[in-house]
Amino acid sequence: MKIMSVKGFHDVLPDESARWQWIEQQAREVFARYAFAEVRIPIVERTELFSRSIGETTDIVEKEMYTFTDRDGSSLTLRPEGTASIVRAYVEHALNQREAVSKLFYFGPMFRRERPQKGRLRQFSQVGAEVIGRDDAATDAEVLLLLHDLLSRLQVSGAQIELNSLGCFACRPAYRAALLAYGEAHRQVLCENCSRRLERNPLRLLDCKDRACRESTADAPVMIDYLCTPCRAHFDTVCALLAREGVEPRLNRRMVRGLDYYCRTAFEVVAEGLGAQNAVGGGGRYDGLVKALGGPDAPGIGFALGVERLVLAVADHEAARPSLPEVFIAPMGSAAEAEAMHLAHRWRCDGMRVEMASGGKSLKSQMRLADKVGSPYVLILGEDELAAQVLTVRDMVAKRDFPRVVALSSSATALRQALVQLTSAAVEQHA
Repeated sequence: MKIMSVKGFHDVLPDESARWQWIEQQAREVFARYAFAEVRIPIVERTELFSRSIGETTDIVEKEMYTFTDRDGSSLTLRPEGTASIVRAYVEHALNQREAVSKLFYFGPMFRRERPQKGRLRQFSQVGAEVIGRDDAATDAEVLLLLHDLLSRLQVSGAQIELNSLGCFACRPAYRAALLAYGEAHRQVLCENCSRRLERNPLRLLDCKDRACRESTADAPVMIDYLCTPCRAHFDTVCALLAREGVEPRLNRRMVRGLDYYCRTAFEVVAEGLGAQNAVGGGGRYDGLVKALGGPDAPGIGFALGVERLVLAVADHEAARPSLPEVFIAPMGSAAEAEAMHLAHRWRCDGMRVEMASGGKSLKSQMRLADKVGSPYVLILGEDELAAQVLTVRDMVAKRDFPRVVALSSSATALRQALVQLTSAAVEQHA
């Protein structure tokens, strides 16, 4: 009996991995323009890192984390998100003593045991960025501009940034009290989860996915109406800075973050063509998290995007398709096969994408294979070609042969030039 993959854990096959590579390449280029540096964080962390940072009452900690006991009795968890690990690394390695502001990015898998959906798996990958050490509105705007530029670079279909403010520790208590009072007055129509979490985390009322519950809380108080003067000024400045650059996020008054460490600026990214769950990612400000994890009182802001969701959103992008071979070498006979391997290795070292067949296949079968892999040219190397130290070129698009026109000694550059000249001459002759 064959062994299947675990539910919610998927293989990324070559056609799809090409899109992953392209997304990562584009992200790296955008991060470099904003002077961000990469951090590679471990997959396994101590469980308390997430229970202290994410919050005991979140769905992630309560139901979704993959947690196990190590042989020494310590509780370990497969990381469910990246920000807490970045902050742990920031504190552990005292990055604040190296530079006043740390601008960091990361790639990698995360793990949550939630119901698998389209683009939402139990092992999923994220690309994220964090700025630790600044609390001004200009930093928030810069992070949002980076996010906007990345989405534009990836040409994510129908991408929209939604924005809200979650207030601060000064103004949130009054809002929490108002939302708690509203929830108590409507407890009989709340879903079981919201009723249970009402006193511990009433903000989750606005984040519930149950349709009836959402309808019953349609008139619930929203944080943006309770902002203190500094939080209102901060939010207005972020919006003004973005508007000056032609970026206007959509205000989402009901937005809350699923993690307890967020404050002030909060944002999400939604896109077209992803179904009911159209979120691609999100982020926000977390000014108290570094201190809560034993570090200095350093503010922070960041975001994360789901790579699987991005792959769905850019699936038809031509640049994200697998790279095709530039040439396919078809040797005929053992001597020709040895020479073909030598040619392929030499041209590959020169940066050329080369495919070849082996195992004594017939020319007809090699042609079928070359067509299957999408090579525009086949270089035929038989006994006659080997004796004359030349190659016969077959143009797979025009279905035309050019007998013994390319020398075996040709460099990759010379080969490319010869192929272009042959194709151009054939086009002119046909015209």
